[in-house]
Parts: sequence; structure tokens; C-alpha cells
Amino acid sequence: MIGLIGGMSWESSAEYYRIINERVRERVGPTASAPCLLWSFNFAEIEALQHRGDWQGLTTRMIDAARRLEAGGAKALLICTNTMHRMAADVQAAVNVPLLHIADPTAEAIKAAGFRKVGLLGTAFTMEHDFYKGRLADQHGLSVIVPNEQDRATVHRVIYEELVAGQVLPSSRDAYRAIIARLVEDGAEAVILGCTEIMLLVRPEDSSVPIFDTTALHAAAAIETALTG
Repeated sequence: MIGLIGGMSWESSAEYYRIINERVRERVGPTASAPCLLWSFNFAEIEALQHRGDWQGLTTRMIDAARRLEAGGAKALLICTNTMHRMAADVQAAVNVPLLHIADPTAEAIKAAGFRKVGLLGTAFTMEHDFYKGRLADQHGLSVIVPNEQDRATVHRVIYEELVAGQVLPSSRDAYRAIIARLVEDGAEAVILGCTEIMLLVRPEDSSVPIFDTTALHAAAAIETALTG
């Protein structure tokens, strides 16, 4: 049974649920679906703590959610957001079941495609802090570049003001296309959609280089673990 720590936002959690069940249907049969448990946070509370910088308070909440899912019978856990992998090590240390880190299947897919230098889009926390870029570099040997300061602010604003509220605006798609183009100019061979909501906005045709959707890759990895573990 898969345990999903979601609600950050529910828009992307719904995509996790859809992708996981579609993969199970493909692998097992037309009426099959995935046994799973979902702990769904109120993202308004999570967002407030993030922007206040209360990462210890967030860690406490994440650990509590993970323990509840484990107690409910989950055999593997997913944090359904890139940003909250900042406390992935603390969550893993608090439970006895594996936590599937979102960066790992993403990096494996990138390496399998033959790329080594990648652009990263995500929240300001993901783009600017080292918990995500560092894992990609140190454990997977990838070179990671991020947008300039102004572009990072745009990417972050669109996520928090639009995408988590279910708003997908053509003007923001155009802005992301331009930002991706600048990453490619800086040498990016591929681009990571390093926020689970960005896949609502950006499509493959919006980039001149391959894009790697962390939501889809993370969900697919969960099914591989569940069906082969």
C-alpha cells in the first residue's frame, strides 16, 4: 500500500492519484486500482509556515503525517511535492518504511536519456536552497542551473498565486516558455519541472529541449516499488 503525503497543493495531489491509478490499470488490468492512503494537508497553513521560514514546524507536521500513514498500513511513502523534500531525511529517519525521494527517479530518467546539465524550475525554496540541487549533483552527478533572480521570482509567483489555486493562464505559460529558453541559452540540455504544479502549465511543446516532469516520474516510481517490492 502506498502512503501519499499530499495537499501541497491538492491540485498536484489529484494528479498523483490519477497517474498512480492509470499506471496500475495499465500494468494489472482494466478494473484494477491502487491501494493507497492519502494524508492531505491544508496548504494555506503549509504555505504560511514556508514563507515564515518555520521549517522545524513543517518538519514536525510532515513526520506526524508519515507516522500516521505508516500506522495505517502504508509500505512506502511519497511526499507529493518537491519543496517539502527539504525535510525528507528527517521524515525517513522517523519511520520504518521507505520514503521514495522525488529527485531520484527524476535524475535516473535524465541520466538514462544521456543528459548531464539540466535547468531546474520550482519554488524559490527548491531553486535557491541546496537540499534538491545538492542531491542531484552529489548523488547523481548532474550539473544543475537555475533561472536568474528575476526569472526565479516569476516562477515562484506563478506557482503560489496561480497554479496552487488551479489557475492556468496563457500569459504565465508564455513567461515560462521565455524562462526555459533562457535556461537553454545558458546550456541546459533538459529542464526539470521541479514543482509538482508546473506540469499543469508547461507541456513538452513549450520547450526546445526535453522536459522531465517530477510528478509523473515520482508516481511511476511508486508503482514500480509497489508492484515489484
